[in-house]
Amino acid sequence: MLNPMFKKENFKAAVNDQLRRLFRTTMDEASNHQIYQAVCYAVKDVIIDNWMKTQQVMKEDDPKIIYYMSMEFLTGRYLGNNLLSLTAYGEVMEALNEMGIDLNALEDEERDPALGNGGLGRLAACFMDSLATLGYAAYGCGIRYHYGMFRQKIKDGYQIEAPDNWLKDGGYPFELKRPEYAKEIKFGGYVAVDHDEKTGRNHYHQEGYSSVRAVPYDLPIVGYNNNVVNTLRIWDAEAINDFSLDSFDKGDYIKSVEQENLARTITEVLYPNDNHMAGKELRLKQQYFFVSATVQTAVKKYMKGHDDIHGLAEKVCFHMNDTHPTLAVPELMRILLDDYALEWDEAWAIVTKACAYTNHTIMSEALEKWPIELFSRLLPRIYQIVEEINRRFCEQVRAQYPQNSEDKIRAMGIVYDGKVRMANLAIVGGFSVNGVARLHTEILEKRELKDFYEMMPEKFSNKTNGITQRRFLLHGNQALAAWVTDRVGSEWITDLPRLSKLALYAEDEKAQAEFMNIKYQNKVRLAKYILENNGVEVDPRSIFDVQVKRLHEYKRQLLNILHVMYLYNKIKEHPEMPFYPRTFIFGAKASAGYARAKMIIKLINNVADVINNDASIKGKIKVVFIEDYRVSNAEMIFAAADVSEQISTASKEASGTGNMKFMLNGALTLGTMDGANVEIVEEVGEENAFIFGLSADEVIEFERNGQYDPMHYFNSDADIRTVLMQLINGTYSNGDMEMFRDLYNSLLYKSHDRADVYFILADFKSYAAAQERVEARYRDEKAWAKSAILNTAHSGKFSADRTIQDYVDDIWHSEKITVR
Repeated sequence: MLNPMFKKENFKAAVNDQLRRLFRTTMDEASNHQIYQAVCYAVKDVIIDNWMKTQQVMKEDDPKIIYYMSMEFLTGRYLGNNLLSLTAYGEVMEALNEMGIDLNALEDEERDPALGNGGLGRLAACFMDSLATLGYAAYGCGIRYHYGMFRQKIKDGYQIEAPDNWLKDGGYPFELKRPEYAKEIKFGGYVAVDHDEKTGRNHYHQEGYSSVRAVPYDLPIVGYNNNVVNTLRIWDAEAINDFSLDSFDKGDYIKSVEQENLARTITEVLYPNDNHMAGKELRLKQQYFFVSATVQTAVKKYMKGHDDIHGLAEKVCFHMNDTHPTLAVPELMRILLDDYALEWDEAWAIVTKACAYTNHTIMSEALEKWPIELFSRLLPRIYQIVEEINRRFCEQVRAQYPQNSEDKIRAMGIVYDGKVRMANLAIVGGFSVNGVARLHTEILEKRELKDFYEMMPEKFSNKTNGITQRRFLLHGNQALAAWVTDRVGSEWITDLPRLSKLALYAEDEKAQAEFMNIKYQNKVRLAKYILENNGVEVDPRSIFDVQVKRLHEYKRQLLNILHVMYLYNKIKEHPEMPFYPRTFIFGAKASAGYARAKMIIKLINNVADVINNDASIKGKIKVVFIEDYRVSNAEMIFAAADVSEQISTASKEASGTGNMKFMLNGALTLGTMDGANVEIVEEVGEENAFIFGLSADEVIEFERNGQYDPMHYFNSDADIRTVLMQLINGTYSNGDMEMFRDLYNSLLYKSHDRADVYFILADFKSYAAAQERVEARYRDEKAWAKSAILNTAHSGKFSADRTIQDYVDDIWHSEKITVR
């Protein structure tokens, strides 16, 4: 039922009232941004009513609460999504139209909250949306970064990192500051021990520490049409003593604000460059900062409604999204041991029933490890607890595996070889360990975490990732959403498998024409965006071949752009050859300290400059790098894509979720059998995708036997040799033969254990052949339309609603709440 506030006259009055109260202005004189703020605050008033009701129901019903802890929450813009969840989007659009305001333009006034970067953060945001829509009580717990990771600028083809100042207008309209829930977080110092003669117990407390105040800001997570509003709680850092008047009066102006500046550094940026020790220390500080604040708050909230701390795990679950929040294990132990005076075994029994861990990576180098020197200096009490957890676990290993215990400890030890290994701590301290796609979980169980799986198989399970259809279809592709609803009803909005009914229309010529016309209109919209932002004119009738995701070598953007160079060579050599026009679209951020990834961005842009300015090829190929890839432009990109590039080296991608968003919007997958691609192909059929390359087993076997030789492909294949030589002969670097030398060397000469670590040359010709199949299929308009409709129809499995229900059924065992 629509809230009365959203009746047109009521909403208009509310917006005018907000303009008066916030800005002392009228609609006639207000700027677009002031109107945007006023609309947000009018919507927020409705949300707050439901938010308060939800908190009251949680208090009365006492459900189990999930604390979903993540370094990233890539939420995207709030205004449009909130209006859809409140089922008020159409009414608000009409009201604003009558006031002479375009809602779409108003949404563009909103900056994406800079709280995440890649798939990890977007997954967390999708999960929060699904938890609220399904009616499960949850808090998302993270950090209120002031500048995000960075705002990407492209200058002369290079990535430039600029601050993403999303809070520059004095905050964010949908957030609420909650200083009453602030917590003190302690760093450094030493651990003092007091012995109690009466009880015979030692009492531990930190002395000589520095501390900051963690202050929560709450953002609403609005469930779809069910009145439930959960909370995304992001923590900001403030100084305990923020200003020294004494230092200021003595003329020491820098020292006067020293504490304030030290606190601010903790929440300035996501993933500070850790190529140096100061960066590593800041990352560890960030992790403990938000974990400690979250765990302290959760325990206190639990104890407000309960008398016995021993029942905590029945009502609270700390879910660790990757290894970043793993300090939840020793922090909860610290609170139970030091604040509640529990014995070790009592505390450990609670912790190991309250903490769960999702693994997001197969690559061992991505599993966090902290130097003991840094860890023990920054977190002295936590380190003591971790050492004791490790000591007891190693005793258990020695008892269980007397014949090869040291080999087992080498693989599973938490403190080993001068480092604290966070994944091992998460596994030992949690009751559940899950992978995020079936193949990923199998590789964890059989290879990466084999020893843990053999020792504690009951902890392991698979939970294939999912996405929210409400963000990526209902909001991001409104024309297709309306078309779908006309054919199968609106139930798909909260029950995505209902899309399977669309399969009936896959061979219907009228439905095919309508579906492809919607795709064309979305391509026109994206082409307009590209022209405005890149100055490149692209043909919406060309094949839109898209790869947008975090830039990492294993995701193989390099394979993609090398293939573009190969196609360009073919067209130059044979201008008469039949060739369906292609627009290759890239979007990616590379970590600030990841030099090779940043050079791949430079290569993509240099190739684009050469190809886009070559009139002789008559626009057959265009290459576009979309600057500052983020959720708001991603919605537009997914809706417009024909081809979804999911070309990671088999066995390296844990799941991927971009693949699911493309599929939902009717793009065909071009990919390896990696991550969730395997399950996508199972759902849609291999005839409706383009699969190529080595299998995961073949890659793993090459890595084991060391027999892969990329030089073989260089020597035996003239096409590959020509493309690679163009990296060092100045073709794409204005004659500079050294600019891309590192990329060339990485493919042919050993670095670390071997050359071409991600098997780009091994898969090159298989990839090229798959691309030829793409063109052949696209020329057959009816065949392509059929496959596109079937991709949308068979995307039902990949809803985050299904994933969250799997977590509830198998891991969390929480109960639904109802807000009336």
